[in-house]
Amino acid sequence: MEQLVQPADPLMLLTIAALAIIALLILIIKLKVHAFVSLTIVSLGTAIATGVASDKVVPTMMSGFGGTLASVALLVGLGAMIGKILEISGGAQVLADTLIGRFGEQKAPMALGVASLMFGFPIFFDAGLVVMMPIILSVASRFGGSPLKYALPSAGAFAVMHAFVPPHPGPVAASEFLGANLGLLLVVGLLVAIPTWYIGAYLFGQYAGKKFNIPLSKAFFNADTIVDASKLPKFTTVMSILVLPVILICLDTGLHTLAVAGVIDGNTPLVEFLRMLGKTPVALLITLLVCLVIFAKDYGMAKLEKLCGDSLAPICGVVLVTGAGGMFGGVLRSSGIGDALAGVLTDTGMPVIVAAFVIATCLRVAQGSATVALTTTAALIAPVVAVTTGLSDLDLCFIVIAIASGATVLSHFNDSGFWLVSRLLEMDEKTTLKTWTVMETLLGTIAFIIVATLSFVL
Repeated sequence: MEQLVQPADPLMLLTIAALAIIALLILIIKLKVHAFVSLTIVSLGTAIATGVASDKVVPTMMSGFGGTLASVALLVGLGAMIGKILEISGGAQVLADTLIGRFGEQKAPMALGVASLMFGFPIFFDAGLVVMMPIILSVASRFGGSPLKYALPSAGAFAVMHAFVPPHPGPVAASEFLGANLGLLLVVGLLVAIPTWYIGAYLFGQYAGKKFNIPLSKAFFNADTIVDASKLPKFTTVMSILVLPVILICLDTGLHTLAVAGVIDGNTPLVEFLRMLGKTPVALLITLLVCLVIFAKDYGMAKLEKLCGDSLAPICGVVLVTGAGGMFGGVLRSSGIGDALAGVLTDTGMPVIVAAFVIATCLRVAQGSATVALTTTAALIAPVVAVTTGLSDLDLCFIVIAIASGATVLSHFNDSGFWLVSRLLEMDEKTTLKTWTVMETLLGTIAFIIVATLSFVL
């Protein structure tokens, strides 16, 4: 984005940026103003304070807002529709039951975690956890032991998928800010998410299950989700739907890699058409159409249309907050604050990937929302990335994961996810801090260690 003000004193610009973030935290934490409204107010104030011309203030804000929504809203909307159809059709139940049958009783926590990893591709963290919780606790009741042994591997699976893997709004928004390749980010996100989940959620879940033997929750049933047992899809059907977008998106990335390597001609109409099918919005659209075709016979198009409509309402807040983060980022770029921050970080010698993690962690701890922490950090760090030489496509993906890692750690009282887990499992706050908060911190720290190590090695 074009810088719309004359170069100013970097110290003054950074002071304004610090005051903007403080104002953001006060509005959200102290005054309880919604994050969307808070980001809009702070964006306007920052533009005025940095001297953006009056006739350019609103266009600058709208450009940042619209540019972010253009990439995020479509992906999140399509993903939510796919997730809703699989939820109501009983896809999550089929996944869990089949995997438990194949893994066996002793590996039931592993089976629930793997099912949640798969189901977590199209569906948001909170929606996925609410859908899976009755299944998780019925398994805990059947096999015995602390519910945490079964719940934490599943909750951790949804957490890592939501934080690191497109089409979830966080990684999509960050990739848009930093210019990362979405297809490559999908591959990197999955490769980071799986070992992160195994160490930070599955192994820790087994440890926590032995240490904290909480009673079985009685308030976990989701009354809104009534699955018709006579219409349950086959396991292979659910797996095919979940794998289809991954295959299509990897098709785009694979063909691009082969073209760059000179193995194929990337300019042929066939290759260009196949790569188009692998673009994330098209891949998710194709997957949604396949869902509609498969489930139309049992549910009818009228029912499916209603499910698609119902899926959009819960995501509006997330999409608007993400767009407002883009608005704030647009103002930061146009005002020159991003360039000033880039200069300071260059002088300190702090690697970009470390700075991204530290900034995201500070914002996460201060105000709770992972989405706000992620979008604000990505907006702040984007100009730094733009002027940093030698960053490969892989490096950009690593920085996105580092930001998401910082936005994951230290979930506590100001995070809605903290209270969701606490109430679904009927845990007191102290136990939730010792289990959920520790697990989230492990997940974010492990993922950051992985990508930071890879960024220095590769």
